[in-house]
Amino acid sequence: MHAKLMLLAAALLAVTACAKRTEPPGDVGVCFHVVPQQDGALKYNRLIEAPNLETCAANLEAMRIKFLRLGGNQQNIYGAYQANFLFLEKEGVMTSTSLEGPRYVALVRTGDGRLAIPGAMPRQ
Repeated sequence: MHAKLMLLAAALLAVTACAKRTEPPGDVGVCFHVVPQQDGALKYNRLIEAPNLETCAANLEAMRIKFLRLGGNQQNIYGAYQANFLFLEKEGVMTSTSLEGPRYVALVRTGDGRLAIPGAMPRQ
């Protein structure tokens, strides 16, 4: 029985090691707008120097709103900050250390559409 568990663990490790994992750049303090290309590659456009993830997300959000006002239709955009992907969506900003990995809530939208740190806004 012990040998079967060891074999199963080795198989799971092998599958995990083969899984595709697209990681963002780790440049310290640099906020990128990430654009998926038709060939599946990602293009990283340097947006600003940012002191933290929240500032990067706010600048990506401002860019998204500006594009919408100019007639664009892209609701969701990608960004990257210090080895984290940022996913700006209608619910807020999600983050992940890889494009394919699990996403975690970084910022949520308030009732009027602004971004806020989860739990920072009083409940009404």
